[in-house]
Amino acid sequence: MEFGHTLLVLVLGISVLSLGFAGYLAKFVLSHDMGTSAMQEISNAIKEGAEAFLKRQYSTIIMLSLALAVLIFVLYWFAKGDQDMAWRTTVAFLFGAGCSALAGYIGMWIAIRSNIRTASAVRSSLDRALKISLRGGAVSGITIVAMSLLGVGLLFVLYGGSADDPEVVKRVPFLIVGYGFGASFVALFAQLGGGIYTKAADVGADLVGKVEAGIPEDDPRNPAVIADLVGDNVGDCAGRGADLFESTAAENIGAMILGVALYPIFGINGILFPLVARAFGLIASMVGIYMVGLKDDKEDPMSALNRGYYIACILAVIGFYIATYLLLDNNQWLFVAGVIGIVTSIIFVFITQYYTEYKYRPVKFIAEASQTGPATNIIAGLSVGLECTALPVIAISFALVGSYYCGVYGLKEFTDISTTSAGLYGTAIATMGMLGTAAYILAEDTFGPITDNAGGIVEMSKQPEEIRNKTDRLDAVGNTTKALTKGYAIGSAALAAFLLFSAYLDEVAHLTGKAFHSVDIAKVEVFVGGLLGAMLVFLFSALAIRAVARAAYYVINDVRAQFKENPGILQGTSKPNYARCVDIVTKGALKEMVPPGILAVGMPIVVGLIFKQFGLGAETVAAFLMVGTIGGILVATFMNNGGGAWDNAKKFIEMGHYGGKRSETHKAAVVGDTVGDPFKDTAGPSIHVLIKLLSTITLVLAPLFI
Repeated sequence: MEFGHTLLVLVLGISVLSLGFAGYLAKFVLSHDMGTSAMQEISNAIKEGAEAFLKRQYSTIIMLSLALAVLIFVLYWFAKGDQDMAWRTTVAFLFGAGCSALAGYIGMWIAIRSNIRTASAVRSSLDRALKISLRGGAVSGITIVAMSLLGVGLLFVLYGGSADDPEVVKRVPFLIVGYGFGASFVALFAQLGGGIYTKAADVGADLVGKVEAGIPEDDPRNPAVIADLVGDNVGDCAGRGADLFESTAAENIGAMILGVALYPIFGINGILFPLVARAFGLIASMVGIYMVGLKDDKEDPMSALNRGYYIACILAVIGFYIATYLLLDNNQWLFVAGVIGIVTSIIFVFITQYYTEYKYRPVKFIAEASQTGPATNIIAGLSVGLECTALPVIAISFALVGSYYCGVYGLKEFTDISTTSAGLYGTAIATMGMLGTAAYILAEDTFGPITDNAGGIVEMSKQPEEIRNKTDRLDAVGNTTKALTKGYAIGSAALAAFLLFSAYLDEVAHLTGKAFHSVDIAKVEVFVGGLLGAMLVFLFSALAIRAVARAAYYVINDVRAQFKENPGILQGTSKPNYARCVDIVTKGALKEMVPPGILAVGMPIVVGLIFKQFGLGAETVAAFLMVGTIGGILVATFMNNGGGAWDNAKKFIEMGHYGGKRSETHKAAVVGDTVGDPFKDTAGPSIHVLIKLLSTITLVLAPLFI
């Protein structure tokens, strides 16, 4: 166990070191000036709105988390009579929930202080503005991955992972699944609430501002413009931060559970491998982030970001090789499984770029279709969204099959390990590979709202046109990086879903003492479970999109009312009441986020407890989880890429194509973008969390379904 102790110290040490590096980046960002007083006035309004929303949102989430923690404790103690498991799972749940909330808050805190500094820096140097915005995003990315790693590592130690008794060590991963569930629970509501807020404000601002009043985006005359800029932070920063925090936490735990089956071969090394690989990935991401910079002001900022990403990927491969050499007896097949995961992440980046960048056919097709009105724009956008599910599924399929057989061939000489366990461990390693650069990808994601806010600050403070052109370049790249993150998130969710599904089967086998490697869909109860899982994805999406429509209704009515009450707003002689609009959308978003969230948490529990009465609770839940995951992957891909394509088709037209701004083609594209907004920023990202929430909730409550 001495080497195991060394590995735990290494993981915890790299996590703390990473948090220190994030602090250094935060200091770098905050050391820059905040521009003119007019710019600061706008930035302060964004900051106040974002902090007010998050304070109210987290108050709601904390109450829901405490209620669920009590329910978990009661179910374990009274339903199963296991007091030890009750308090351990409850503590892990609350710890995961708290860390997830903190991770989301940190991401937003630095973002709302980076936007003004980016806006100020762009006046003198595009390279400096790029570095400030990316490093501001990196504070979020690095902190989230490091905290996730630190939390899992600490719980592993506290729950007996460093004990000398192998039986105690093998039990620990099953005890800490509550950490992943807590993270997933908070992430779901953070993503839902933030997504509803940002899209309600965006839709309201666009429909009344651009279409009805004919004023530009981020025009200070629009009462909803501050709410729109606030929404970028609470949705893309806080929401996505909590999303990827729970991704890394849940997937680490799932891979550790699968590592238990390989204890006879690798001992504790097989359990700790996911943590060590993730730690090396953190180092790779930090180097990649630090290396980003423009060669000159004419270089495309996307090229600089891609260069840093490729550096991070190369270093992640090297880190994976070192981890495989040290922990898995230099097993080359398992190393290849990790490389498959890293390559899959790059493939997903390219696929998402193809479907969402205006350089390529799909976006140009939607823009061209806009010439004949909103109807053809929407038809074209739907066709692109449906089409874009094919390539990601093919990529996931190759990755799963390839990594599975890497595990089989890599461990075939060990006859005391089943072929299934060996193959599943290969897929777990591929998932770790895909998430190796998670910190870099998340930095790019937060970069998006920072640059978007910077552009808004520049326009609202009436900076010269050439300055706005520079922020437009960064903003266009930011839109692409946000889309890339969603593609990456759903790709990692797909690999992780199979990993967590396999972990669920392993846990049921562990609890019952019987092998459980297959789910018989021919049983009517099990088939119904699968059908309900698919239905959940669609019903959940409907509630999330409906929530945006309802919250947007409040915003639209307020903007119209302000224009009617005070004609001086549109004339530029009076100032809108931004705070009133922010408050209205805050109340609307928090009210509307609860029903879809409760549905997502409650349905798997109800299905498991009902079908337990037929003696098939665990197997029916497995079908529910499996089919729901498959449906979720397809629907989320459709919504993310379809919405991103609609958005960039509008921006392509705004660049001067097909009539440019204020043309009939542009108005049609705005309608399409408005339809796509709740797809790509509310329902789609929330499904990422839903997929992993289903996995973690079934892992935590598996004892109740048996």
